[in-house]
Amino acid sequence: MAVRAGDIGSVHSWELVTAVDGPGTRLTVFLAGCPLRCVYCHNPDTLKMRDGTAVRESDLVEKIARYKAVFDATGGGVTFSGGEPMMQPVFLKRLLKDCKDRGIHTNIDTSGFLGANFSDEDLNLLDLVMMDVKSGNPEIYKKVTGRPLEPTLKFGQRLADNGNRVWIRFVDVPGWTDDKDNVERVADIVAQWPNVERLEVLPFHQMARDKWADLNMEYKLEDVEPPSKEQAEEVRDIFRSRGLTVY
Repeated sequence: MAVRAGDIGSVHSWELVTAVDGPGTRLTVFLAGCPLRCVYCHNPDTLKMRDGTAVRESDLVEKIARYKAVFDATGGGVTFSGGEPMMQPVFLKRLLKDCKDRGIHTNIDTSGFLGANFSDEDLNLLDLVMMDVKSGNPEIYKKVTGRPLEPTLKFGQRLADNGNRVWIRFVDVPGWTDDKDNVERVADIVAQWPNVERLEVLPFHQMARDKWADLNMEYKLEDVEPPSKEQAEEVRDIFRSRGLTVY
């Protein structure tokens, strides 16, 4: 009952970070559980809710609130990541509301796949949304994540209709997502959303390889080399050609 009411949630970890998960200094809270199985996931240890730690919502809000002076001084706030934070919608909504009530800037780092878990009214709890658009080609999206693309596109459009501030992220994985046609499809999709403030191209890296090995999970990208600076810049140029602000 406590879980269903959002009194208790499953949390993997948290850390204080700067210039990574949104503006200013942020406390990033990693919630456990994710419906996607991205081949390049850098937090595979967050995929299962049962692997997290049970945390009371009130206790977590109090921990977040301790950093309010830091948030105010740096223009930061709290970012709920994962896993997929929308996997625990009731818990997440309570956290967002209680943080906003305390004047803390709120942000979620999401795939958008579970956007239907949030009503249009719930979207107003979000000061910022960082959303991954992992592919513009439904077949590639399914290959990369194991899930369909359409729910993410629907959520992105709802955010646009509601006027939410959005930062888009795209992971550049050689041989998987960097095909020119695929990148152009992503660019065309994102360019339709006038509320997108920036797009970040995140070059693939191998820093999670040991995590996959430790979890005895099949890792399909063992032989994939990170993109060169020139290759990543070519991807960025495609997004820039659509008038997007790109990092």
